[in-house]
Amino acid sequence: MRDTWPLLQKTDFPAIRRERIDTLQMNLGYLCNLACLHCHVGAGPNRTELMDKSTMEQALAVADRFAVRTLDLTGGSPEMNAHFRWLVEQARARGMHVMDRLNPTIMEEAGYEWVGEFLASQRVEVIASLPCYSKENVDSQRGNGVFEASIKALQTLNALGYGEPDSGLEMNLVYNPLGPSLPPPQGALEDDYKRLLGEEFGIRFNQLFTITNMPIKRFGAILAAQGQFTDYMQLLKDAYRPDNLKAVMCRNLISVDYQGHLYDCDFNQMLGLPIGGNREPRHLRDLLEGSELPRRIGIGDHCYGCTAGQGSSCGGALSE
Repeated sequence: MRDTWPLLQKTDFPAIRRERIDTLQMNLGYLCNLACLHCHVGAGPNRTELMDKSTMEQALAVADRFAVRTLDLTGGSPEMNAHFRWLVEQARARGMHVMDRLNPTIMEEAGYEWVGEFLASQRVEVIASLPCYSKENVDSQRGNGVFEASIKALQTLNALGYGEPDSGLEMNLVYNPLGPSLPPPQGALEDDYKRLLGEEFGIRFNQLFTITNMPIKRFGAILAAQGQFTDYMQLLKDAYRPDNLKAVMCRNLISVDYQGHLYDCDFNQMLGLPIGGNREPRHLRDLLEGSELPRRIGIGDHCYGCTAGQGSSCGGALSE
């Protein structure tokens, strides 16, 4: 897989600084039951990198020190980490809001039938990936049978109360473009998702998050191999909107990899760009040993992906 960081390192993206830590985003490992074309992590069934319990304990201690109120769990498929349930229970016992970036098909895999009921019992916010409401488009991006398995899982979550008014169980869906293009307007696409998924499958959900594909890892390597990398970067730069800078997720988030190293966002993590843009990596234990919160944020040309058009973050569009 081609490393696209050398193509992104030289940048004219404006400097930005962190304001606080509201969210600790933890990548629990790169193991996943799928290997999606757009994946900026390069996750898949053959990956073996997984966070251990001692690193999770350090992350919870950092959350305590900085009074972090939200734990954002990602992967891979975070539920495939053997300590996932322990981590969620520990965070919820602290009164933290927990978000699980769920690949719904994991709920249809043997041995993971517990996922839906566990998430509901812990009142975890579900952010479920469903890159389109079309079976053909989803299966072309993620593999044959993925759409059907995703629909069944979402229906199970609905039966548990997710997406129902006044249930307090929030389920949001995630859309990614199929190729090197910007997402369409989030509001209009959410209306289409709700109408079509509701009419066809009876599925209900709270919000749709549109997320721009980042030119890194598997998606970046495909762009480079097909000679589309330069054009895609130009698309992102031409659509840059400075107003999105004030809402980018890295201003109030820290990303943690499976080994406990710190990054400004999940994308920087996948590029190996340490927190603050430093050459040397920093670790959770540095924050536990008294280090102050890094304010400077490491940047590269990929940052245009978060600020192009309506903007993009782990919580969807940044502007209308």
